[in-house]
Amino acid sequence: MTGDIGLLGGTGQVGAAAARRIAGAGLGAAVRVGGRDLGRAAAIAAALPGPASAVRVDLTDDADLAAFCHGCRVVVNCAGPSYRVLDRVARAAAAAGADYVDAAGDVPVGQLLAADPPPGMHGWRAVLSAGVSPGLTGLLPRLLTADGPLRSLDVFAGGPARSTSVAAVDTLLTRGPEFGLPGAEWRAGQIHEGALKGLDAVTLPGFPEPVTARPFLSAEAERLARSADVDRIRAYTVFAGGRIPDLLASAWATGRPVEDYAAALAAAADEEVTEHGQWFTLLAAARRPPRSTGPVRVLLTTPDPSALSGAVVALSVRAVLAGRVSPGVRHAADVLDPHACLTALRVDPAISLLQIV
Repeated sequence: MTGDIGLLGGTGQVGAAAARRIAGAGLGAAVRVGGRDLGRAAAIAAALPGPASAVRVDLTDDADLAAFCHGCRVVVNCAGPSYRVLDRVARAAAAAGADYVDAAGDVPVGQLLAADPPPGMHGWRAVLSAGVSPGLTGLLPRLLTADGPLRSLDVFAGGPARSTSVAAVDTLLTRGPEFGLPGAEWRAGQIHEGALKGLDAVTLPGFPEPVTARPFLSAEAERLARSADVDRIRAYTVFAGGRIPDLLASAWATGRPVEDYAAALAAAADEEVTEHGQWFTLLAAARRPPRSTGPVRVLLTTPDPSALSGAVVALSVRAVLAGRVSPGVRHAADVLDPHACLTALRVDPAISLLQIV
């Protein structure tokens, strides 16, 4: 099968990182970099280590989007915000006969596609949540579940990163049962709501300083729990301090439009980076039954979570093209091979530390 790999949002941080990795992977396809600014898209394309072209595309324009997707083997979406894009690009890709990879997407996109399947969906492959979180946060803990049952698995993930007001709206909208349950844990085969409390000024292995951790059993963590033999799963979102979780809690409690809090949330994110630097850490720690063997900890750190998301996008594209993803709408954490990804990520320039012990 011939055709390009079309990459929307290719001028953003995640998209540019994905473009570099896809172009350098020797996949036998040209990269089609799409963005609103043709000059920026052309500059990204010109710097890639393989055949590439640039296309000006407005993903809110039906004709633009259809023309961009035409002739592609895979369409990759790194454009946002997710709450505006939703399933729009996925449907355009399906209409063009192209498989689909989304750096974000998550549960809402899967629900929309399931409720109204696009024509020609038979045999179509779509991989959602192909980023860091969700994405790696559900994938790398599977390195610990692969060697038999676990008594417990604790996952801590997060860190300070800059944000825009538009991106902050995405963050503010990640609430409700389709995303997960705050304060919940998985125990003895079911969800227990309100079981966990937040942790303040907690010191964790691999994290550069004491952090604030808030329990959140995400939809991704629940899928992991249902597919693995683990008695107890606790998942925490990590913040450099208490400013952002307090602001989120306040925004969600008032019932006012989330847009009212977007600027304040973006400003708080920038302040955290100024104070603590930018970093992202993922720690998954397991307890095994007596006399059981296997790794008990995965630790990943990166100074650039956007570049790392681009790496996960590229790994997802490679898996789709290699036929390692079965037809249907999937999530990256559920279909990528964690051991193959571990091998690839060990040499990725976005990683500062990746260990399994």
